[in-house]
Amino acid sequence: MAAESRRLFIGPRLRRIRRELGLTQAQMAADMEISASYITLIERNQRPLPADLLLRLAETYTLDLSVFSSGEDETFAQLEAALADPIFQELSVGREDVRDLLSANPAMGEAVAALYQSYRASQSAVMEARAAGRSGPADPLEEAREFIAVAHNHFPALDEVGEETARALSAGGGGLMEALGERFKKRHALTLRILPGDIMVGAYRRHDRHRAQIAISEALDQASRVFQTVLQLVLLEQGKALDDTVNAASFDTDAGRRLARAALAHYAAGAIIFPYERFFASLADLKYDIEALSRRFGASFEQVCHRLTTMQRPGKEGIPFFFLRIDAAGNVSKRFSAGVFPFARYGGSCPLWNIHEAFRTPHKIISQTVQLPDGETYFSLARTVHGGEAGFGAPKAERAVALGCEIKHARQLIYAEGLDFETAVPTPIGVTCRLCPRPGCAARAHPPLERRLIIDEHRRMATPFSFAFD
Repeated sequence: MAAESRRLFIGPRLRRIRRELGLTQAQMAADMEISASYITLIERNQRPLPADLLLRLAETYTLDLSVFSSGEDETFAQLEAALADPIFQELSVGREDVRDLLSANPAMGEAVAALYQSYRASQSAVMEARAAGRSGPADPLEEAREFIAVAHNHFPALDEVGEETARALSAGGGGLMEALGERFKKRHALTLRILPGDIMVGAYRRHDRHRAQIAISEALDQASRVFQTVLQLVLLEQGKALDDTVNAASFDTDAGRRLARAALAHYAAGAIIFPYERFFASLADLKYDIEALSRRFGASFEQVCHRLTTMQRPGKEGIPFFFLRIDAAGNVSKRFSAGVFPFARYGGSCPLWNIHEAFRTPHKIISQTVQLPDGETYFSLARTVHGGEAGFGAPKAERAVALGCEIKHARQLIYAEGLDFETAVPTPIGVTCRLCPRPGCAARAHPPLERRLIIDEHRRMATPFSFAFD
């Protein structure tokens, strides 16, 4: 079919792209020199998107045409999964019913999918709170994590400012720390100093207003020094943007809002160290080799993993990764996701996940294919990382991080070369024991909350708990 006569019904996709660009229908219509009502009709799938308008969209907003490629829309998959839930089993809703709904009223289809996701999140939160014995006031840490999760750990405005700042810092041609020192001096009348640990008195970074200086501890490795210095620059120059972003959300606690703001500041620092366009180009060039990316950008393994979870710019999306960090006892200290993995809010991770095995082989990357009870399969990498100060006798923290993605993306990773996903049997894991319905798991630490325990003192099974499925 010629490009001039090609027509596409992709309303939900256009709406999502418009929202990610931060545009109203009227603003997009003005840019495209068409009426706002026409944009409305296209987004409702009441009008097709002609090929000439498709090309104009791509040119106006510098979009890759692949974002409009054919195939099932993400909303269709979400809605189909929602209506497959047992609570809808008596309605006998099929794929064509889902397609008809999205064709007739895509906005309502998105609303139903979002409502179901909210329902599932609420159900999980209630069960996890029961498992943790929680009641009373809101958890500030969980509030901050929820804030990041709702945005799929992607904040376009911070990425744009990060790229501008990175260009300005590299314009002088010197090293990054030197450029940062010059920027502090010229823009903020502050001196950047690297000071011994005993003078820092346990602090890694300090803004000393009395002496008009930014002090960074020499006990940090180079990647951590850079990050802490860039983070201080963000706090000085992007304070209003951070406030505006967190104040647009709702928090039950001031501590939750402050933690969310701190998380945004870390995101903004990563956007400067890893400028989006350059980092995105490096992903295909290096096939997501984390250690090679670390060397190219002068960053740590963990810092690169953090940045990989944020690469969701429309038209230039990276693989949607999830990230988890635990200590040797299994306590979760960090988790990020581009919306692809259902983390547990409370409790540890599944003991069958090889992130726990990483402690036995320090600094070695190990891979694993895992499958959740709902059948979703993921490819994950795990490796230990170290935190704390340098020097003999200095306190250190050994942790393990896991970075993973849906199995359909795994072939893009250098770590999947030579692996046969067609015949390999994935390891069955759960989100956490109290939410995992799998029977016959010898590693189970707790029975599932939604199942009735079967207690038979005359029979000892191979698994710790027996439970019914009624």
